[in-house]
Amino acid sequence: MHIEPNLKAKTTQGLLWGGVGNGLIQLLNLIFGIFLARLLTPHDYGMVGYLTIFSVLGSSIQECGFTNALVNQKSISHDDYNAAFWFSIFLGISCYLILFFTAPLIADFYHEPRLVPLSRFLFLSFVISSTVTAHNGFMMKKLMVKQKTLSQVIGLIVSGTIGVILAFNGFAYWGIATQTVSYVLFYAISMWCFSPWRPSFHFNFKPLKKMIGFSSKVLITNIFIHVNNNIFTVLLGRLYTSRDVGNYTQAAKWNQMGYSLIGNMIQGVAQPVLKEVEDDQERQRRVFRKILRFTAFVSFPAMLTLALVAKEFITIAITDKWLTSALIMQILCIWGAFFPIGTLYTNMILSKGKSGVYMYGTILLGLVQLAVLIATARYGITVMIVAFVIVNVLWLLVWQYFVQRYLGLSLWQALLDVVPFALVALGSVVATHFITQFISNIYVLLVVRLLLSALIYLCIMKLLNAQILNEAIDYLFKKRKKPNNAS
Repeated sequence: MHIEPNLKAKTTQGLLWGGVGNGLIQLLNLIFGIFLARLLTPHDYGMVGYLTIFSVLGSSIQECGFTNALVNQKSISHDDYNAAFWFSIFLGISCYLILFFTAPLIADFYHEPRLVPLSRFLFLSFVISSTVTAHNGFMMKKLMVKQKTLSQVIGLIVSGTIGVILAFNGFAYWGIATQTVSYVLFYAISMWCFSPWRPSFHFNFKPLKKMIGFSSKVLITNIFIHVNNNIFTVLLGRLYTSRDVGNYTQAAKWNQMGYSLIGNMIQGVAQPVLKEVEDDQERQRRVFRKILRFTAFVSFPAMLTLALVAKEFITIAITDKWLTSALIMQILCIWGAFFPIGTLYTNMILSKGKSGVYMYGTILLGLVQLAVLIATARYGITVMIVAFVIVNVLWLLVWQYFVQRYLGLSLWQALLDVVPFALVALGSVVATHFITQFISNIYVLLVVRLLLSALIYLCIMKLLNAQILNEAIDYLFKKRKKPNNAS
């Protein structure tokens, strides 16, 4: 138990940097996203949206689950990282060549010949990202959240600037594609600069044998996650128009920016921290519950407030030509509030080495989701999205079963850690909605709703003497008084 303070300090620092860093990342995404959405059309976003599922699948295959596998190793050496590095590059190049020659088939599927050159350019992104798979694993293992965040920020600033310049000069959807590829490029360059690990020209793939059982299950899982997350773009692209794909893509992007702020913060620390205390289940359960309470404390007010101001935000930020996406965004934000909790649950399962459970659970979720979406497709996009949200929220009960099995955390305990924050957040949003109904100026309405919702939520939390809020306040004041205190 003597390393508890050190673990607490590392966890807190990781969450702090994750929160600040992801906040900055989402702010940059917001700024560049607004510029691009004002310059481009739903059709432009739809063109790139057609290819999203192929890009993320290629990226998952080249990564092959090695990041999680490297983090999950009890003892790790240079040879482990080196083997993952070279094998990932081999997979990245192989995937690109396959998709390069099948690009005409993708274009035929969507009845859009312009997708051939666009896809061949866009797919370069996962070839470039294959060069930092090992670096990602190294930084995550060492909890180097600060360095990874800086790499993302640099990539976003450079790529966002490039994308806006191209869009302004009439390059349409090519601006979005170039932004994507250049982000991966400059992110990779920054990772190489910040990471002390370097590969060697020693091609020994034997270390992969001890990782492949774990990593292959993570790979299959990631593939199904991406299929699950992008199944709408495939179905909409096939059944509807590029404009419908563009509206959905825009709504999903803003929703993802919201939940990623919390989800990535949790993702950066959950698995390595839970892995470090796996030998003491009682201690691991305490750590897990504290992270769970923190996740719920932040996620529900953030995402429900985003749903509250969706219409005003869309209209002000990217004009009313995107107003159709506001309703879609509101519905997706409900799932976005629960998403970080699902991230924490699956990270706990992975920390127990149960990548098979993670894999089969995600595959089954994908199959159920696909069946529900096909069954509701005839009723329109809105009904499909509502069905998607319901299935994904209810699936948390499946992950909860395994959390209880491997960690001993009952459903009742989990509900005690989550439901109070959800109810207070919902009450704050509902109260804000009715209080602000008389405001007619859309700019004033947006600002007042954001501030009032946060104020009501924090006041109720303080009145209830919420421990997680008190700890956050104490930590911030402690850091201000003792900026050099690392422990």
